[in-house]
Amino acid sequence: MEKQGSAFGLDGITGFLIATVLLLSILAGLTMAAIATQQATAQQSYEIVDPLSIQKIGPNLANETHIVVHGSPVGGDVKHKYKFEK
Repeated sequence: MEKQGSAFGLDGITGFLIATVLLLSILAGLTMAAIATQQATAQQSYEIVDPLSIQKIGPNLANETHIVVHGSPVGGDVKHKYKFEK
């Protein structure tokens, strides 16, 4: 009997090299995105406005209106209610 081959099967060193290059390229892309996000976030400063009105117990994200971020938003976050000033 002959061995039936697969049209998409890559065995041996070829498959190993393709998988290694793919994983390293994904790692490089995610590392570059993380560095860019960290550099953009490091340029921001935060200020708490009216700290005496902050509630200890309340709905989730309710106290975020007391935070002013000096800088521009990073990553397109729409869930949080921070005020951004440039």
